[in-house]
Amino acid sequence: MLVDLAFPVQGPAVPADHRALLAAALAERLPWLGVLPGTGMHRLNLAHGGGGLLSGRTRLTLRVPDDRADVAAQQLSGVELALGGVTLRLGAPTLRPLLPHRTLYAHFVDAEGDDEPAFLARMDRELQALGVACSTVCGREQALPVPGGQLVGYSLLLDGLVPDTALRVLEAGLGAHRAMGCGLFVPHKSAAAVGA
Repeated sequence: MLVDLAFPVQGPAVPADHRALLAAALAERLPWLGVLPGTGMHRLNLAHGGGGLLSGRTRLTLRVPDDRADVAAQQLSGVELALGGVTLRLGAPTLRPLLPHRTLYAHFVDAEGDDEPAFLARMDRELQALGVACSTVCGREQALPVPGGQLVGYSLLLDGLVPDTALRVLEAGLGAHRAMGCGLFVPHKSAAAVGA
């Protein structure tokens, strides 16, 4: 069983490639994050207007096994994480259970070099392997900066899930690079924002 741990974050603007830097900093303290099935880091929700600015509501949210949540909270509460020339300070986290919803959304799923039709075909195969039947809505193509290059992927919305299959998706994710926040799903109210 997995849960989300949401840590308040304080700090200056983060660099464009902060996901990879943050994943590396977290790996020093939680080497199993992104390695154990389903675990990973959600993307940081930054302030509107660009520039990588953190807002007062920004949280660093980690998807972790429920039997490791207390240890992860102890290891990260009050810690400063160095991201190149930027330091982020984490507060005490809030534990959030994974709640099944009919519609789930991932902001970025790695395309692994596939074009959109091949990407969707691969997602269908991964969903079939999980025993999940639903409709998929592919969002716009995106580039995720990482040191030395970029990952290319798409946002993805899954609709028509039932509680059992929604939990399977929440716990497994789709695609690769969970440690950088790729392929992790969250509940979504509608399909309207999938391309936003």
